[in-house]
Amino acid sequence: MSSRRSRSRQSGGSRITDDQINDLVSKLQQVLPELRNRRSDKVSAARVLQETCNYIRNLHKEADDLSDRLSELLETTDGTSAQAEIIRSLLTQ
Repeated sequence: MSSRRSRSRQSGGSRITDDQINDLVSKLQQVLPELRNRRSDKVSAARVLQETCNYIRNLHKEADDLSDRLSELLETTDGTSAQAEIIRSLLTQ
């Protein structure tokens, strides 16, 4: 018996099947821009998970960069203008 299966049985109700894992990995692959348009559907689960981590890191970096840019823009606008209010609302979301 594999160690994964024995751990699964020990953990009680939180069992997940290999089919469920494969389905989740497939769904991740479909939303990742780097892997979505590949001609071959054969991508290892490890590669999908690595690309998922990279994608999330990049999204965090983009969000931080946009927040910084909005903060800089706010500093250059009239603090009471409608534009400043819009920027403040975007920064607090």
